[in-house]
Amino acid sequence: MKVLITGGLGFIGTNLTAELRRRGYETWACDLTHSDRDFYRRCDIREYRQLDKLLSEQAFDFVYHAAAEYGRWNGEDYYENMWMTNAVGTKNVIRLQEKHRFKMVQFSSAEVYGDFTGTMAENVMDDVPLKQMNDYAMSKWVNEMQVLNSEAMFGTETVRIRLFNVYGPHELYTPYRGVVPTFIYKALHNQLYTVYRGHKRTFEFVADVCVTLANIADRFRAGEVYNISSDKQYEIKYLSDLILGQLGKDDKLVTYKNAEPFTTRVKRGDQSKAKNDLNHSCPTSLEAGIAETIRWMAEAYRVPNPQAAIMRQ
Repeated sequence: MKVLITGGLGFIGTNLTAELRRRGYETWACDLTHSDRDFYRRCDIREYRQLDKLLSEQAFDFVYHAAAEYGRWNGEDYYENMWMTNAVGTKNVIRLQEKHRFKMVQFSSAEVYGDFTGTMAENVMDDVPLKQMNDYAMSKWVNEMQVLNSEAMFGTETVRIRLFNVYGPHELYTPYRGVVPTFIYKALHNQLYTVYRGHKRTFEFVADVCVTLANIADRFRAGEVYNISSDKQYEIKYLSDLILGQLGKDDKLVTYKNAEPFTTRVKRGDQSKAKNDLNHSCPTSLEAGIAETIRWMAEAYRVPNPQAAIMRQ
């Protein structure tokens, strides 16, 4: 099959490209920057003309729509970019799906569960009135509603996925990224960072997640929505301690605070549907995944000789 990944030069897009090509799919990517990669086109999803040109020149069986502006604080500081990319950009992709009839995997987020404090099963959205807690979360839910409307009105075929806390190689640090790249980057560079007590998250290693995402192409069920999560939850402090321990450092870099505003303290995702339908699993332990991520980030940022503790693993 022939597959396109929007946002294909990004963190998950890069890893997913490798997994799909390993399975023999002709895998293309589009993203915002120029690149000399094979099977790549520069394309801004906010610009319908650019998308239309690409999708008219190449006929794809599947589109993995991963392109998005990421993060709740990014969505506050750069809300114009976030709404244009996440909402209008997705509408552009959907309109071209209606025209070209490719199957789509729409990347959503656990953020759509908003202020819900229980176990986050996929049908929560149908049964419980929820309040999304930031613009990023709202934009992701808007995208899901756009997908559902297109399915009802035009018979498009889409699977929605709600990612929880994916981490791993090829994710570079910015002030708007998640806790894993933030903590590793700060610790590698001996910079101060903040840990919020009481918050708990699951963490999913990107290579494991991409196996599940690639399985969607093999086991496609139009109209389904899947949590891509894992079983074990960790205190955010445990994650920080793990990173510092693997780097042979103490927590003098860390400032501890109480709950972070505008985010859920505990996220528990029910991934039983993904296990049943997609053979989803997360075999990589947090300890092993963090070790591999530290090695990649140390090389990416040319940090010489990270502590021997990490090198021995």
